[in-house]
Amino acid sequence: MERCGSVHVISKELIKPSSSTPHHLRNLKLSLLDQLSPPVYVPVIFFYEADELRSLTSSTDPAQVCRNLKHSLSNTLTSFYPIAGKIDPQNVTVCCDDTGVEFIEARAKARLRDVIREPEVDQFQYLPVELLEGIYIGEGTLLMVQINFFECGGVAIGVCMSHLVADASSLVEFMNAWAATCRGENPKSGPEFGVMAHYFPAQDLSDSNISPSLLMGNDKLVTKRFVFDKEKLAALKQAAATGDGSDVKDPTRVEAVSAFILKYSIDNNLLDAKKSVVAAHMVNIRSRASSSLGNAFGNGCFLCAAELGHDQYPWPLPELLSKLRKAIRTIDDEYIRETEREDRYLSDLGKLCNLVSEGGAEVFLFSSWCRFPMYEVDFGWGKPVWVCTTAFPMNHLVILMSTRDGDGIEAWINLLPDQLQSLENQFKLIGTTTNYPGNEVL
Repeated sequence: MERCGSVHVISKELIKPSSSTPHHLRNLKLSLLDQLSPPVYVPVIFFYEADELRSLTSSTDPAQVCRNLKHSLSNTLTSFYPIAGKIDPQNVTVCCDDTGVEFIEARAKARLRDVIREPEVDQFQYLPVELLEGIYIGEGTLLMVQINFFECGGVAIGVCMSHLVADASSLVEFMNAWAATCRGENPKSGPEFGVMAHYFPAQDLSDSNISPSLLMGNDKLVTKRFVFDKEKLAALKQAAATGDGSDVKDPTRVEAVSAFILKYSIDNNLLDAKKSVVAAHMVNIRSRASSSLGNAFGNGCFLCAAELGHDQYPWPLPELLSKLRKAIRTIDDEYIRETEREDRYLSDLGKLCNLVSEGGAEVFLFSSWCRFPMYEVDFGWGKPVWVCTTAFPMNHLVILMSTRDGDGIEAWINLLPDQLQSLENQFKLIGTTTNYPGNEVL
C-alpha cells in the first residue's frame, strides 16, 4: 500500500472507454487556443458528506462505490473519447487510441467536516497528480481521478484534466456528464469536438515570442483562499460604484472582487513599482460568439488585458473597475470574428508577451469559474457540500469560484507569503469602514 502523507493510496487502474473509438475519429486536431494553454493540469475537488451518501445510495461500501464510478466513467469516456487518448505534439493532435484515464482509490485519515471547516490548501493530498507534472507532455493520462474515502464516510473526488485539451468549463461539462451516467441518466447533450480547431486552427508558433509557460511560478508561491460573502460583496460593489472616476453603476461580483484584489496589490507594493501592471482576465468566448461555439469542448478562452501603467498610486477602486470592464467587453463577437480572419487575438497576445518577457510589465491574471455548474455534479449522493481548486503554479493568479449558496465568491490567490499577509489585513476591513487605508476616494 502506497502512502501519500495523510492519504493512503489503495489502488491505481487505467479506465478505458466502454466502446472502442471508431477509426475515423482517431485523430483530433488541437486548436490555437489549446496551443496557447499553460502545460499544467486543471484541478478541482468535489466533497460529499457521509449523511447524503447514506440516505441517497443503496451502498456506502467503498468497493461498490468505486465499481459504480469506474463503470460509469468507462461509459462516459465513449462520448468524451479524446480524454482517453494522448497528445501528439509533433502533429498538434490528440491520438484518440483509448489509452484510458488513471483512476486512483485512496483512504484519507481525516474527517471531511474538519477538512472543509479549516482547509489547509498546501496540505491537500486529494488530487491524483502534482500539477507541475502536467508540463511534461505524454507523462500521465490526460485525465486523472482520485477517489478519497474519509474516516467519517464522506468522499472527495479529486480531478485533474490536462489544460492542453480542456479548460475548466469543459472539465465541469465532463464531470456533470459522468455524474449523470452514474445516476443512470443520459447526459443532457453531447460534447462537440474539433469546433475550436475549425475556427481557430493550430499554427506554427516556433518563431513566435508567445510562450504558454511565461507566467509559470516557482515553489515559493503560496495559495490563500479569501471568501467574499454576500455582505462583503455588497460593500465592495457599493464602493466600486461611487466616487471619482465611477462610470460603472452596476458592477458584477467578479468585477468588484477583481478590482479590489488588484487595487490593494498595487497600492501595497505587492507588485514591482518600476513596471507597468497589466490586469488580465480569461474570457470565455463560447457565449460571446455568433458562430457555433456554445457546446465546443476544449479550450475556449481569450485573454483580455488592461495596461495600468506605473505612475498612479493609490488607484481609485471605481477607475480600476472601469478599466477592467472595458477590457473584458473588448472580447465581443466582432473581436472574435477578426481573430478568425486576421489573427487579431494572436497579435494582441504577442504584444503582451513582448512587454512581459522584456521586463516591462507584471501580469495579474484572473480566471472566473463562477458560472460553471460545479455544485450540480451529483453522482447519486446529492450535490457536493464544497467544491474547490488548489494551489496552481502560476504567478499572480486569481481563480474565482462561487460559494455553495451562489451568493458569495471564493478567491484563490497565488502570491508570496509576505504579500498574502498584507492583502489579508486589508480584506478584513471590507464592510467595516468606507475609508480604507491608502484610498481616500472610497
